[in-house]
Amino acid sequence: MNELLSERITIDAANCHGKPCIRGLRYPVESILEWLSAGMSVEEILADYQDLERDDIMAALEFATRLTKIKRIETLAA
Repeated sequence: MNELLSERITIDAANCHGKPCIRGLRYPVESILEWLSAGMSVEEILADYQDLERDDIMAALEFATRLTKIKRIETLAA
């Protein structure tokens, strides 16, 4: 999966304000995750955004999985 991430997820300050994106395109990982959580299927996303590939969506999910593998979350004082 490391290859998938390194090939598919890019971070560039000049693109989408430095958010992690798919292959340097203007598709933030955040958007892919929002579409999936809203109920869109992988097939629907691929039909609506024809420059995306199945591996792009899988890389977005893997990226999100890695972000959740943290030891603890500290709350911020108000």
